[in-house]
Amino acid sequence: MAVGDPQPLVSVIVVNYRGADDTITCLRALRTDLDYANVELICVDNASGGDDAARIRTAVPDVRLIESPVNTGFAGGCNLGAQHANGTVLGFLNNDARPAPAWVSAAVAELRAQPTVAAVASKVLDWDGTGTDFVDAGLTWFGMGYKRHAGSPLADVPEAEHDVAKDVLFGTGSALFVRASVFAELGGFDERFFMFYEDVDLGWRLNLRGWRVRYVPESLTYHRHHGTMANVDAPDTGRETFLLERNALAALYKNLSDESLARALPAALALAVRRATARGGIDPDQLDLEKGVGPVDTSDVPVPRTTLAGVLAVDRFVEMMPSLAESRAVEQAARVRTDADLLPLLRKALEPAYPLPDYLRAHEILVEAFGIKDVFGQRRKILVLTGDSITERMAGPAIRAWNIASTLAAEHDVHLMTTNPLVSPPPAAFQVSSGKHRDLDGPIEWADVVILQGHVLELAPSLKKQHEHKIVVADVYDPMHLELLEQGKGAPDDQRALDLAGVTRVLDAQLERADFFLCASERQRHFWLGHLAALGRLSPRLYDADPTTQSLLAVVPFGLSPQAPTRTGPGLRSALGIGESDRVVLWAGGVYSWFDPLTLIRAFDLLRQRRDDARLVFLGMKHPNPEVAEMDIGARTIRLADSLGLRDKHVFFNEQWVPYSERQNWLLDADCGVTTHYEHVETTFAFRTRVLDYLWAGLPIVTTDGDAFADLVRAEGLGVVVPAEDAGALADALEKSLYDREFAEACVERIRVVAQRYAWPEALKPLVEFCRNPRPAADRLPGGADLTVSDPVRGTAMVRRDLALVREYLAAGGPGELARRAAGRVTKVARERLRRG
Repeated sequence: MAVGDPQPLVSVIVVNYRGADDTITCLRALRTDLDYANVELICVDNASGGDDAARIRTAVPDVRLIESPVNTGFAGGCNLGAQHANGTVLGFLNNDARPAPAWVSAAVAELRAQPTVAAVASKVLDWDGTGTDFVDAGLTWFGMGYKRHAGSPLADVPEAEHDVAKDVLFGTGSALFVRASVFAELGGFDERFFMFYEDVDLGWRLNLRGWRVRYVPESLTYHRHHGTMANVDAPDTGRETFLLERNALAALYKNLSDESLARALPAALALAVRRATARGGIDPDQLDLEKGVGPVDTSDVPVPRTTLAGVLAVDRFVEMMPSLAESRAVEQAARVRTDADLLPLLRKALEPAYPLPDYLRAHEILVEAFGIKDVFGQRRKILVLTGDSITERMAGPAIRAWNIASTLAAEHDVHLMTTNPLVSPPPAAFQVSSGKHRDLDGPIEWADVVILQGHVLELAPSLKKQHEHKIVVADVYDPMHLELLEQGKGAPDDQRALDLAGVTRVLDAQLERADFFLCASERQRHFWLGHLAALGRLSPRLYDADPTTQSLLAVVPFGLSPQAPTRTGPGLRSALGIGESDRVVLWAGGVYSWFDPLTLIRAFDLLRQRRDDARLVFLGMKHPNPEVAEMDIGARTIRLADSLGLRDKHVFFNEQWVPYSERQNWLLDADCGVTTHYEHVETTFAFRTRVLDYLWAGLPIVTTDGDAFADLVRAEGLGVVVPAEDAGALADALEKSLYDREFAEACVERIRVVAQRYAWPEALKPLVEFCRNPRPAADRLPGGADLTVSDPVRGTAMVRRDLALVREYLAAGGPGELARRAAGRVTKVARERLRRG
């Protein structure tokens, strides 16, 4: 740690119950052995009775001793200590443990370096440091958390298993660090557990909410296992078994998803009973009439405590279910991770845990009967929301949403939903539907991840309220506000400003809410990073989690089919009456106000004077989505073609949008693709999706300079780039692409290579990877807070600061400036006091 680097205050909590000798040894070690200075020691005496509290207070006078009037167990004692803690980090240490010098410093270093880590699980060895206590966590399908390799000599455990940092499902409460703000967010340990598995439950809940629990071997402690328990109980009482059995069922019930619980809980209850009878060696046939009728015997049957403990645990679990159901509702509403996501952290979920023959036989039967092997294998549920019509004639946003759904459906259950009433989709391997904003809540509730486009977030307010923890991916490949600057030119100035402000608010809401963003190019990525920075999303916490920001904002360009286009029917030549020998330039897409088809028409007027067989085709003039207003630029383009005598001779306008599944027939009839636009800010950050169809069909590209595709065409030699609004240069470029066969063939050859980079499976790789392991953005994790805060300025330092400010204000503006600043400060202080209470 660098000199002057602020250190978080760590509140270390030790719970004592009739173990004053161990507790005093532990507290003294914490006071003298650590290499970390900023520690607050808190000891909770859990109604030990006798002189425990007095002895601790005398032996370690600087510890904060909190005396609980009742014994609330380890869970309650830790929570009580946390309520009195001032630290931003809570450290929990068993009273029969002692820390190595770096126990705190190593954990703090990890928490500071990894903002997505909520808890650090320490490495725990036996008292001599030769045996293993905790180096990894495991969980069985029936809810029993266990410490992998526990009890093994350290020398027998592979180094990779104990000496390498890793994510775990939970850490042992005997040596654990948790961010105080996150601990409070989750309500601390569940006090109904009393002791045992409260640490399993906490770690499980942290992981479900998107936080990570990190095992850090440098954070080392030594533990006299069950040293405290041995002072107050004995193994043959059955009390420990009772708590372990009951709490395993409680943790299972709280934290498994509905689908998993429906299978696992009945099997877990049945297995708990068999575990109890097998543990006690009970004859399961002694009351079975089928085994024979003997003398009437109504005497009591002796039941060992180990059997009774398991049966009573099931009984008490049933009694707890009403209150557990309330907690379950909270956890299931807050979860953002699936059971399948956590499967690697369970390590060996099918571990039977007990080597008893009768028990193992029952375990095998139940695993098979209830399909337990499939419990954690459910596919993730992904909802793709768009506002575009999904029909045979799809425009860019719908095409993109469709391909996102199609690609993700290979691994997940996908539902593609539009808020547009026009839905008549082609056959799909995923669900497709339409709905108004009131119909969105059900699908959003169903989904694990929501991917949205355009204005859809405004139609789904539940994503901002009751589903605020739901993982959201915002597809911002279309900078709508930049389009509107050009598109809205015909509107009154005030309305134009209002419309722009409205669209900007829509985008701001997405940028503030989403966990992951998709943009179309590196240019766009830089643009959106600036937008995110301006909104405050590029916070220190988010930056520390990933300085590259790639895990927040990824380039996912518009894609193209990985299969080469194959003719399935007639194309533009047949539809428009264009000769087979004519040379065709295709405008593959709509005509919008940010494009420049007028210069293209003028260029074609020049070209036709040199090349009578040149033809220009506009693929579709009428947008398939009726909610997209027709723009004046289309009518102006047709009028210009008419005035120059080009329409239906050299320039052809296809009025209706070509069905998406038939567009290849039109593309394959063309010899060259063109896109022209004006020089303005929309162009700078636009991504002309029609150019991808040119790549797909292997058409040389003629494009106006200024956008990302112009850079690509120029760098890769895919065609010709021309200046904006230069009809002469455009005519020359079209002639070269249409009639210079050697040039065109060279372009086509390079296009084949470049096109592979834009195939949908390749383009969507960042989204596919995110959906395999989706997590909330680091700044959206529940309970996140600063670990270090500035020391308040007090005393003489405050006086010196105020005098310096007085001199600064007088120099800047005299007494008037000083008075203005003083009044502002008074107002600020008053507002802060009102806010606090």
